[in-house]
Amino acid sequence: MDFDFPLRKIIHVDMDAFYASVEQLDNPELKGKPLAVGGGSKRGVVSAASYEARKFGVRSAISGFLARKRCPDLIFVPPRFDRYKEISKQVRAIFYEYTDLVEPLSLDEAYLDVTQNKKGNPSASMIAEEIRAKILKDVGLTASAGISINKFIAKVASDYNKPNGQKTVPPEEVLTFLEALDIRKFYGVGKVTAERMYQLGIFTGKDLKTKDVDFLTEHFGKSGSFYYNVVRGIHLSEVKPNRIAKSVAAERTFSDNLTSEIFMLEKLENIANELERRLKKYTISGKTVTLKIKYSDFTTQTRSKTIPYFISDKSLILETVKNLLYQEKLKDSVRLLGISLSNLNTDKKDKKKEKPEQKKSISVQLKFEF
Repeated sequence: MDFDFPLRKIIHVDMDAFYASVEQLDNPELKGKPLAVGGGSKRGVVSAASYEARKFGVRSAISGFLARKRCPDLIFVPPRFDRYKEISKQVRAIFYEYTDLVEPLSLDEAYLDVTQNKKGNPSASMIAEEIRAKILKDVGLTASAGISINKFIAKVASDYNKPNGQKTVPPEEVLTFLEALDIRKFYGVGKVTAERMYQLGIFTGKDLKTKDVDFLTEHFGKSGSFYYNVVRGIHLSEVKPNRIAKSVAAERTFSDNLTSEIFMLEKLENIANELERRLKKYTISGKTVTLKIKYSDFTTQTRSKTIPYFISDKSLILETVKNLLYQEKLKDSVRLLGISLSNLNTDKKDKKKEKPEQKKSISVQLKFEF
């Protein structure tokens, strides 16, 4: 099968239940037990769950109360982000033994472009096996991997044989793989979008492929062209080392709901302090301030304002946030507040670093080894 765009050998590595696995690694007594990282209180939230806990329906982002209800024997441990960052650095060091084209998505996952690699190994599948084995040997944790011609398919494939497995989708199998894929497995299709697609008779990649770009754009806006392309194996985004943040944020969830703007001002000042610390750490400033409000019914509202100059000082951020807070009346009591800064001074740097997509068409034989 020939593709009229450059094919790459991309690996997506995803650590298995990373936070929970680190806790079980450091405390062997927790191994094999249902474990949740996060708060087990009434207002606590699960940050991560071990596979033993997932069997009971315990997932990240659910409340600690619901998690205990689903799994009465659940063990809660507080998160230790410094430790997770330490382990993450060890894992990334292994990635760099194979390629400098590493794009971390978070502490526990990353894309690797091994089209050209330091080991001179033509097989991306073998490289993924080596990396996973080395992580297990040197770090003591398992990882899963997806291997294919682009980032999108590699990301989807990494979830197939979890935990401690991998899946390769070579060029000649890309289209059949995507056509058979449940629409819920498409990276970027969330629960709400999936429901909308169901209503339109789209249940698999094959169904999605029958819709033209105009139809998809009409129903899904800018995402329509993305869906149109990826189901045809087209995703030209390169692996970008040194990804530059598009926004910097800080937020807090409160043990008791806040009912008045007056009570929120002190909380927002603390959040602005934290945001300023993060901005100064990386010498970042921005023009767009966004206030995030999550209500007691879990609905979320955002209010934004763009100013004509870059800021990073907490007093200027807080002044803008106060105006946003009083912009309109609150709908309900508030359980979470957040402040983010976007339209950053890094955006221009990012554009300079990005290389234009290659326009040259190439024809690749089936022997393109994976």
